[in-house]
Parts: sequence; C-alpha cells; structure tokens
Amino acid sequence: MGAPSTGRPMRADARRNYERIVETAREAFAEHGPDAPLDDIARRAGVGAGTLYRHFPNREALIEAVYRSSIETLCRRSGELRETMPPVDALEQWMREQVAWVMDKRSLATTLKALIDHDSETFTLCRTMITDAAAELLKPAQEAGLIRADIEPRDVLRFGHGIGVACEKTPEVADRLLAVTFDGLRVAGR
Repeated sequence: MGAPSTGRPMRADARRNYERIVETAREAFAEHGPDAPLDDIARRAGVGAGTLYRHFPNREALIEAVYRSSIETLCRRSGELRETMPPVDALEQWMREQVAWVMDKRSLATTLKALIDHDSETFTLCRTMITDAAAELLKPAQEAGLIRADIEPRDVLRFGHGIGVACEKTPEVADRLLAVTFDGLRVAGR
C-alpha cells in the first residue's frame, strides 16, 4: 500500500505509521462502520492523534486511503498472477480473487465508496487502476486466442462483481457461476 505522493519521499517510520493507521482503520471500519472514532484508530495503531491527523486531516481522507489501499491490493495481484501463470489461468484466478474480495469486502467497500465523491481524484484513480489490472490480464489471453475478442476489461469486472454480490449469502455457488462465466468468455472450442 502506498502513501500518497507529496513530492518528497516519506521517512521509513512515517511510512510505517501511515500503513499501520490505514490497516487499523480498515479493521475499525469493518467492525464499527465508517464512524469509528478516529482517536480509537490512532490508539489501536499505536500512534498519537497528532500523527493520525498529520497523515489524514479528516475522516474523509482516511476513508479514501482505506478504499484506495484495498483496490491497490487487488490490482497488485493482477501483476503477480500475470508474471507466474499462463494468460487464461491468470485471468481466471484473478476473477476468483475478485469474487472473493467482493464477497468479503463488499459491505465495507460499498459504505466507503458511498462516502467518496465520485468525481474525486481517489475514485477516478481507483476506477482506472482496477480497469487497467483487468486489461493487463485480459489482453494476453485474447492475444493467445483463448478469450473472446469482444470482451472488455469492464466486462470482466462486471462479471466478477455480479457473481460476488449474487453469492454473498451462498458462497458455495460462486465456483459454479465462475465456471459458467469462464466457459462463456472462452473462444468456442478452445
């Protein structure tokens, strides 16, 4: 998870504090919602309130950082899978992880996303990052002739999100729905 760029590198201890605050806030928001007390987040992260407010001048800045961090983690997996697996296998594994992420984090992500201005730099950045991650996996599978050429990166995201939402209460159904989706994504006979 990266701290926002301020033009100069963050000291190692400041970066650790930033990352600890974001992770602690994610846990606190998951437990208590986005109104979790910021002073409690600072205490649980092992930093003073001044340190929290130095990094995050208001609740909205912390909410945006938690949301961005969550998206960055999912996007980082795209690159890891692309480097270690054949193209279609990497795409399928990432879609599985996307579905698991949606089922696990959807209520928190939905709440946080609702609090972020959809015209904000954070929201635009997150949408671009996740679309780029999907494209980086989709394009090689299409170039290999294994995935239909008419599928777009946003389609991949829609399929994963839809399955994740549909399976929140019945996670055991997700693998079957993913298998049907993968069959539909593949070029016929491949």
